[in-house]
Amino acid sequence: MKRRTMKVIAVALTIAMSAALLIGCGGGNKSSDSGSGGSTTADGKQVINLWSYTDEVPNMVERYLELNPEFAEKYEVNITIIATTEGAYQPALDQAILGGGSDSPDIFAAEAAFALKYTQGDMAEFAMPYSELGLDVDTMIQEAEIAPYTVDIGTRGDDKIVGLGFQATGGAMIYRRSIAQEVWGTDDPAVIAEKVGPGWDKYLSAAEEMKEKGYSMVSGGGDVWQVIRNTGETPWIVDEKLVIDPVRAEYMDIHKELYDNSYMNDTEAWQEAWFADMSGSGEREVFSFFGPAWLISYVMNDNAGETAGDWAIAVPPVGFFWGGTWLIANNNGNPDVKDGVAELIEWVTLDNSDDGLQYLWANGTVFEEGSTKDAVSSAAVMARSNGEIDFLAGQNMYDIFIEAGEFASGKVLTQYDETINQYFSDQSLQYATGEKTKDQAIADFKQQVLDNLGIESAE
Repeated sequence: MKRRTMKVIAVALTIAMSAALLIGCGGGNKSSDSGSGGSTTADGKQVINLWSYTDEVPNMVERYLELNPEFAEKYEVNITIIATTEGAYQPALDQAILGGGSDSPDIFAAEAAFALKYTQGDMAEFAMPYSELGLDVDTMIQEAEIAPYTVDIGTRGDDKIVGLGFQATGGAMIYRRSIAQEVWGTDDPAVIAEKVGPGWDKYLSAAEEMKEKGYSMVSGGGDVWQVIRNTGETPWIVDEKLVIDPVRAEYMDIHKELYDNSYMNDTEAWQEAWFADMSGSGEREVFSFFGPAWLISYVMNDNAGETAGDWAIAVPPVGFFWGGTWLIANNNGNPDVKDGVAELIEWVTLDNSDDGLQYLWANGTVFEEGSTKDAVSSAAVMARSNGEIDFLAGQNMYDIFIEAGEFASGKVLTQYDETINQYFSDQSLQYATGEKTKDQAIADFKQQVLDNLGIESAE
């Protein structure tokens, strides 16, 4: 089984979404009710229902079945994949969880954008604590040195860990070596990190130096928003009121300075102009992007063209994370498969041995035909793995991404962030481009949140 990129996965699932792509991993055996809320196959296997929004986790589970035939003899995994396009995944998942019975998910995947709904928010009561699966989760987290932000997001209000990820999505600044050499006479990651931070004042000063040499510091304002949106000390919602943290408020001024001073190419993420900037074929050559390892391996690598190999990574001005997937066990699922659920979750999220998913993933050996190396949530695994990739001219990316995982925080998130972040970034763009004053943009933002979420501003 050859590993596909995230970009290809997204396209495939979008096409199939209208049919809510269903995939059976169990070789076609017809299931029947077992009478205990779950199902068994015709040959007596217990059925584990797994729900996901891409085929990434299902591919991992299929690989586990191949590597562990004794598990495959006992369990069949039925997989349901529904793309997040047009918001299809969450309503279907919620209905299946609430409905219970043989079709209810036993394990499900939740993306960073909506994970808190299932770990801390409206659906958190249905999440089974890892400790109730029989996992010594606190010890395993310590031994694996799991990135703290992933634990923060997966910890429920009762301090029980109900979800963890496998992928490290702490972010770095990804920059062009040749441009750094021309402007500053070095491409050394430690020196570059000091040039651009810590803090945004140094970053903007560096942007002025880039402009003087004819380069854009960054592709678009949204790249910087990816860094800022999950930072600060105060979540968007406090005591059921909307609060704008000063760090997020400052983004509006940073965005306008980037726009007014032509420090960026004013592109939008996931659009052609953004991809063109990765290859150096945009409006002006761009010095830097911000992102985790997945942005490098699954996006930039496919779009960089002749600039591949001219990139490096450094510690960003501010710690951040972008994306990720959390695995959650459903306490409304089939109790008869709890041991199997625990085994799968442990292998994906907590096992830091050389046979665990994370070690195989980090070293590009998870699939027989090879796969892309990716940062993982276990710092212990990355510390003993080979993170050298050609795209970064042989730089060991784990040297930076271990630090990035420690630098990021997941303490200021709410289940409403996906929607609120979009409203705020839209209003910031209108302020940056001169369509609105800052006061008007903020007032319109507060009104959008009130009108659509029913949440009043604290001010």
